[in-house]
Amino acid sequence: MKAVLGDTVIAEAHKDDLISIEGNWYFPPSSINSEFLGASATPYTCPWKGEAQYFSVKDPAGSGLLQDRAWSYPTPHASGIARVGRDFSDYVAFWKEVKVVE
Repeated sequence: MKAVLGDTVIAEAHKDDLISIEGNWYFPPSSINSEFLGASATPYTCPWKGEAQYFSVKDPAGSGLLQDRAWSYPTPHASGIARVGRDFSDYVAFWKEVKVVE
């Protein structure tokens, strides 16, 4: 599966390596093309997953940053890992313009 912005692949991994949580596909850290992500200071804590790290996605077309279009949970709660059934530490999910396709 791929996370794409326009024609640019931001992340790519086999579907078995992704984790689906609440309708979002989370990509393993090793599958992320980090040159397109920049850490955001936006705070958010999920009651059951833990503290999130948001990222802005750099538009490969050069039109700037798409604020907070990706996120991960660097140190999810143990109860969240148990709920998901897999450790999703540092896995990255995408929102809006970044499309996840097979």
